[in-house]
Amino acid sequence: MPSVVKINVLTVPAEQRETLEKRFASRAHAVESSDGFEWFELLRPVEGTDNYLVYTRWRDEESFQAWMEGPMKTAHQGGGADSGERPKPAASGSTLWSFEVVQQAAPKSA
Repeated sequence: MPSVVKINVLTVPAEQRETLEKRFASRAHAVESSDGFEWFELLRPVEGTDNYLVYTRWRDEESFQAWMEGPMKTAHQGGGADSGERPKPAASGSTLWSFEVVQQAAPKSA
């Protein structure tokens, strides 16, 4: 069964880029111990767009769904400051793209 790739396209205004990157850095290891997780990358736009890409690869759709319903949901509901308020999202929009890996290649060893 092929791996699945999930790409979350986040629209991030320029003034929120640093906030977004700091938030990802502070929880960078949250996904790594999830069953079926294979890879993560946060891709910063270089030119012509405000869209960051959050790339994750999973063993299968079930592994992704289990993470979405468990650790990811908990992390996004979790605590803000003592006032009980959650921090404002850094992204102004989000779209999830889904793919199956049908071909892949790695560098040839020397």
